[in-house]
Amino acid sequence: MAVLKTEELTYIYSQGTPFEKVAVDRVNLEINEGEIIGIMGHTGSGKSTLIQHFNGLLKATSGKIYLDGKDIWSDKSEIRSVRFRVGLVFQYPEYQIFEETVYKDIAFGCRNMGLDDKEIKRRVTETAYDTGLPEEILNKSPFELSGGQKRRVAIAGVMAMHPRVLILDEPSAGLDPMGRDRIFDCIRNYHRKTGNTILIVSHSMEDIAKFADRILVMNNGGVFCFDKTEKVFSRAEEISRIGLDVPQITKVFMELKKHGLDFDREIYTVEYAREVIVKKLKERRIIC
Repeated sequence: MAVLKTEELTYIYSQGTPFEKVAVDRVNLEINEGEIIGIMGHTGSGKSTLIQHFNGLLKATSGKIYLDGKDIWSDKSEIRSVRFRVGLVFQYPEYQIFEETVYKDIAFGCRNMGLDDKEIKRRVTETAYDTGLPEEILNKSPFELSGGQKRRVAIAGVMAMHPRVLILDEPSAGLDPMGRDRIFDCIRNYHRKTGNTILIVSHSMEDIAKFADRILVMNNGGVFCFDKTEKVFSRAEEISRIGLDVPQITKVFMELKKHGLDFDREIYTVEYAREVIVKKLKERRIIC
């Protein structure tokens, strides 16, 4: 059974006014437990509006959304618990940090869940370690930290709630390459440890291509495609035409293909490109 499912999900901003705009248009999705899903689309494609429906921050104009098979709006009194089970990390989450210490900031969501002090301490300590935050900074003010550390503190605060589904909106935005790698290492480690479902919104196909099981591409509020990563990249030229930039390595192999060098599968990471090239060179040696 899908952990998240939408049926004809539609959201209209400023409905009934001259400023009416369809932001999400009849979206049907099924997201399975344990998947890592990449969500992509140009600015205004509807991706950020879509993810805010998954934990009830926005209520659909029409259509339904199911969490573990249950309509999240079937009982409005349960929507708070939905937000604990579907954790959402907004873009630039460090701007929402407000507590006196790193410990208190990571613990904030756990306290709202009503957990006891012992369990909160366990979760804060464990999540800080998992996100690469040294124990000695837990009693420091989060405003003394670097930008990358603040970002990890904010993400750790959501991870500590142990959501069934973790959603991150542009988690590496504005970070240098080292900071970006650390963020994605944290996400990988979290998935490896918990096996929970993760949705990542990103403009960077290079980042998404490295570890997404499937990719959802949004365009004009609707689903342009939603498929396994390799199948999405088999449509690289179409994706480019709707304003998205495919990975550089994919562009290189697209050009090679135009010159008669074809390959069995789509190339979307440098690591896989290396494997393919080495394999081809070995085959040529055997033929010779």
